[in-house]
Amino acid sequence: MKIRMMSGCLYQYSDNLEEEEMAEKMTVAILGLGSRGLQVYAPIIEQNAEKMELTAVADLMEEKVEEAKTRYHLKAENCFYSAEELLSADRLADVMFICTQDRDHVKHAVEAIKKGYHLLLEKPVSPDEEECRLLLETAREYQRKVCVCHVLRYTPFYSKIKEMLLDGAVGKVMNIQAREDVGFFHQAHSFVRGNWRDSRETSPMILAKCCHDMDILVWLSDSGCSRVSSFGELSWFKEENAPKGAAKRCVSGCGAKEDCPYDAEKIYITDKSTGVRHGAGWPANTFVIHPTEDAVREALEKGPYGRCVFHCDNDVVDHQVVNLQMENGITVTFSMCAFSATCNRTIKIMGTLGQIEGDMGKHMIYYTPFGKETEEIDLTKLTEDFSGHGGGDVRMVQQFCDYIMKGKESPSITDLGTSLESHYIALAAEKSRLDNGSMISLKESACGQ
Repeated sequence: MKIRMMSGCLYQYSDNLEEEEMAEKMTVAILGLGSRGLQVYAPIIEQNAEKMELTAVADLMEEKVEEAKTRYHLKAENCFYSAEELLSADRLADVMFICTQDRDHVKHAVEAIKKGYHLLLEKPVSPDEEECRLLLETAREYQRKVCVCHVLRYTPFYSKIKEMLLDGAVGKVMNIQAREDVGFFHQAHSFVRGNWRDSRETSPMILAKCCHDMDILVWLSDSGCSRVSSFGELSWFKEENAPKGAAKRCVSGCGAKEDCPYDAEKIYITDKSTGVRHGAGWPANTFVIHPTEDAVREALEKGPYGRCVFHCDNDVVDHQVVNLQMENGITVTFSMCAFSATCNRTIKIMGTLGQIEGDMGKHMIYYTPFGKETEEIDLTKLTEDFSGHGGGDVRMVQQFCDYIMKGKESPSITDLGTSLESHYIALAAEKSRLDNGSMISLKESACGQ
């Protein structure tokens, strides 16, 4: 097996201001100070202080607002304790990052657009197709730029694969097989105990977790989707599967604690193998601003994250498969599964002249032209920054800044209309799943109209 670094590689964002002076900083208001708003975007803005400035924040939790005010030296009059307060004030920034809950996105986004803000909008836009279309119409009417946080487009991993396809590395693409390993602890945290456990309150899991993936599949296929079918269900995280001796709370004398990998104390405090113990950031920082062991234990004793995974009020799937027929003839299979040791994505792309296989977690791409040896592309030799969604978060915010302030469009930047294609696919997949895997035509369905 030969090892080679392929030429060209990634979209490079220049941090050298001497090469291209930015006339002024992009000012930012953040609506919603959860794990994305406070823990991801605010630090990125601070790290890029020569180009961006955080000027206003809003959240329902007073302690988060005060944390942001102190940490980022914000004016008191620019710190708000509800979306309504911020959106009723005069415009305080060039752009607004909307990081509220799924079903609040559109109402907040529409008001922000009318106020004159450009938007960086957390995914998913909405689980309601009519709301998606309303936002698109509003953005066009008011001529505001809206970018959805499909961060995978900005990662070194998928950017490199896209470049290879554009260069004709595999000839004509025929089939794509993609897999998302959600991770047993991520499923327990976000989709059993956490905010995205109930599709009626938020979104179906195929939309909430995998509109990223649907967007990437559209991007790599260079095509819209014509037909979808899907199967999946909630199989394991149900009361009837609770082991003998399981308590309603992990920290309340659970008799099944020792052998349960989903034990909250293990995930958030004691088990270093997951890499998500207290003090290490996500996921403990989603429910404790400063996750000391004492603070985390108190939260597990009182809050939703200490509940037994078999005694929660969750209804979203824990495994699902989706089949896509793209408009250009490419066939796609996608699998999402909770039951994996790590959080990772893998992909295989098969064309008329060769194949590409990739493992995002290993930062590796394997390219095999037919009749030739496999070539390894080690992405760690092309970049050092894989922080935040495999390096996507920082690149997305930087490129969004260029887009707003300079009108500069990177290969990854996409408009709202393009981003919504992923939502229509995911919603069609959920419709199919609920109808025993029936084939859904996106042209005939309400989706995508």
